[in-house]
Amino acid sequence: QVELVESGGGLVQPGGSLRLSCAAAGGTFSSLRMGWFRQAPGKEREFVTLINRSGSTTYYADSVKGRFTISRDSAKNTVVLQMNSLKPEDTAVYYCAAATTYSAAYYRPGEYEYWGQGTQVTVSV
Repeated sequence: QVELVESGGGLVQPGGSLRLSCAAAGGTFSSLRMGWFRQAPGKEREFVTLINRSGSTTYYADSVKGRFTISRDSAKNTVVLQMNSLKPEDTAVYYCAAATTYSAAYYRPGEYEYWGQGTQVTVSV
């Protein structure tokens, strides 16, 4: 069983930055593919980014490409989402997710076995 705990959400003005962290416990961190999803009110949960087990490969949704960066720290069992140039449309609850198996459909929430509780990100003046 893997437990994921997110932190770092909050309120930021458009154009600002936030850094989200996700701490993993209870599993072998190096065996987990780690992703971030987000869900805005009234919308479905959507893929944001994924980092593979070694950290050598990342994927991003088109809407965040060039603005968001995912990284992982194996020494701390943590994955970090650095979000820059934030826009009001980035407002959502952000969820950390972990998968133990490979899937080409990494953008589907159903491919991930473990989820954090979510952290709110609000981009507003």
